Amino acid sequence: MHSRVAYNGELFKAGEPRLPLATPATLFGRGVFTTLAIHNSEPFRWDRHWARVTAHAARTGVDLTGIEADAILKTLTQLLKANQVRDGRARLSILAQGGNGMWSRPPASAQRSDVLLMTADARPISEEGLAITVSPYRVNTHSPLVGVKSLNYLEPVLSLEEAQSRDFAEAVRLNERGAVVSCAMANIFWATNGTVYTPALAAGALAGTTREAVIELARELSIPLIEGMYELSAVTDADEI
Repeated sequence: MHSRVAYNGELFKAGEPRLPLATPATLFGRGVFTTLAIHNSEPFRWDRHWARVTAHAARTGVDLTGIEADAILKTLTQLLKANQVRDGRARLSILAQGGNGMWSRPPASAQRSDVLLMTADARPISEEGLAITVSPYRVNTHSPLVGVKSLNYLEPVLSLEEAQSRDFAEAVRLNERGAVVSCAMANIFWATNGTVYTPALAAGALAGTTREAVIELARELSIPLIEGMYELSAVTDADEI
């Protein structure tokens, strides 16, 4: 993570912002986030990311009152300049302030949720490829959070850490029916005999913005691409992943 962050529209050194102690975000993980690729100091597909954040906030009960996309984008631009980010990544997190129920408290302002922005370098990509295993942790397609990029992100993190403990870089995750869903931290595509395949959203996959871009590019370039429900053998028999 870089040295400066943005919290509710203001820039701070990374250790300076004081987040409220007891909120639905800190107590229950009520919040949503998205990670954006940064190219030439511009966020990749900002409008698509914001549309997904809005949809996922509605699904998880995160109140976006007082939060405007244009204001966040302006702050993000300032943060990218302050951290001198040309190519890297940024994370937008929206954390619920108040709500009903146990341990609830009234929101501190008319803005009902907090907005946190951070940036970091791009993840390194090995020219030798990645060693991938299969995660022992299944995706529950009956969960109300399936397909949602919420602050309840511990299952993918544990899946990645378990794979890394066995010296793998990533792990393919299956759902409770044994269908391929994704990797721990990424959507997954594979190619077999000139056709590209990727799990359908109904399998439990996240509707990633880069996933969407790949599907659109394949259509434009007349590359056969099929979304569907696939067993693990479809991946292990692929020409490339």
